Amino acid sequence: MKRGKRMTYFDHAATTPIHPQVVETMTKLMPEIFGNPSSVHRYGRAANEKLTTARQVIAESLAVKPHEIIFNGGGTEGDNTALISTAFARKNQGRHIITTQIEHPAILQTAAFLEQQGFEVTYLSVDESGMISLDEFKVALREDTILVSIMFANNETGNLLPIKEIGAILKDHPAYFHTDAVQAYGKVSIRPHELGIDMLSISAHKINGPKGTGFFFKRDGLSLPSFLHGGEQEEKRRAGTENLISICGMAAAVALHSEKKQAVQAQKYQCFTDTVTRILAEQEIAYHLNGNEQAKMPHILNIALPNIDNQMILMHMDLAGFAISTGSACTAGNVEPSHVLTAMYGEDSPYIRESIRISFGLGNTQEEVETFAYKLSATVKRLQKK
Repeated sequence: MKRGKRMTYFDHAATTPIHPQVVETMTKLMPEIFGNPSSVHRYGRAANEKLTTARQVIAESLAVKPHEIIFNGGGTEGDNTALISTAFARKNQGRHIITTQIEHPAILQTAAFLEQQGFEVTYLSVDESGMISLDEFKVALREDTILVSIMFANNETGNLLPIKEIGAILKDHPAYFHTDAVQAYGKVSIRPHELGIDMLSISAHKINGPKGTGFFFKRDGLSLPSFLHGGEQEEKRRAGTENLISICGMAAAVALHSEKKQAVQAQKYQCFTDTVTRILAEQEIAYHLNGNEQAKMPHILNIALPNIDNQMILMHMDLAGFAISTGSACTAGNVEPSHVLTAMYGEDSPYIRESIRISFGLGNTQEEVETFAYKLSATVKRLQKK
C-alpha cells in the first residue's frame, strides 16, 4: 500500500497481516533450506526435517496424529478435497450431501458442481440469529447421506455452529463429517477426534501466516483418493512439491495462536466489541447486531445501521483511515447481497444493504477501537442528515 494516511485494519476475518515472527522464520529459512523434501540427499533430508517439525507443531494444536495432517494450498483446496473426493469415492454408497445455506463459497460452489454431476445436496436453513436447527438436520439425514459439511464458525457473523452436537448425531452414521474451520482455527479450541470430525480445512492467512498455504486434517482410517494427481508427496495424498517455507511460516503462526493465548486474545476482542457497541449507544446511534451473541467468536462484530447504505459507510470509513468490510472478501466487488444475511433475514430485508463487518486481530489496540467507534458514530450522523 502506498504511503499516506495511516490506516487502521479492522478486516481480519478477510485476511490477517503476516506477523513479524512469521516473516523472520521464513526469511531465515529461504537461503538455508531449499532442498526438495522428497530428495534423499543432505539438502532433501534437511528440508524433510523442517517439514516433519512443522507437521508435529500443527498436529499438536489439534491433538491429532502428525500423519493426519496433509499440507495443501489453503481452505478452498481443503473444501474441494473434502466434497469432491468424498462424493466420487463413495457414490456407490449414496449420493446425498448435507451442508448449510451460509457456507463459504468454496463449499457452496463445490456443492453446486456436485449437483451437476448427479449428487443431491440439502442446504440447511438458518434462523434470524444465523443458527441452524439440529431438528432440521436430523430430518435431513438419510441412509444414503455420504457427507455432512458444516462450517465451524461463520466468517460474516462469527457464529459458532453446533459442531459437537452434529458430531454426536453422526457417531453411529456412516456419513463422513467435514468442517471448514478456516475462521475458527486459532480462535477457539478444536479437537477433531473429540468432536467426531473426520475432515477439517484450514488456511494460514487467517492466523497471521502466509497466503496460499494451509492444511487438511483427515482422520486415520478414512479412505479417500488424492484430490491432485502427480507425484507421491504427502504420502501419496496430495501431489505437488510441498511449499516448505510457507509451511514453516504457518507453523510459526500457529504458535502465535496457542490455546494458552486464545483466552487472552478472546477477552481482548470481546472488550473491543463491547467498546464499539457502548460508544454507539452513548452517541445514540441505532444499530442491530447480526448473529448469535450467545455462541459467537468475539473478534467479529457484524452490525446493521438502519437507513444507511453499507457501501457509503465503507467509503467514508476508508477515507477516514479505517478498513472494514460488508462481509466475505471472496464476494468483494460483487453487487450481489450477502448470502449469509439473505439466509438469515430473507432477500427483502434492509439489513442486507445496511450491514458492516468489523473484525479485530493481534495488532489492534483499545485506542484504535475507541477512535474508530467515535468516527463511525460521526459518519453515521452525517450520512443520516443527508
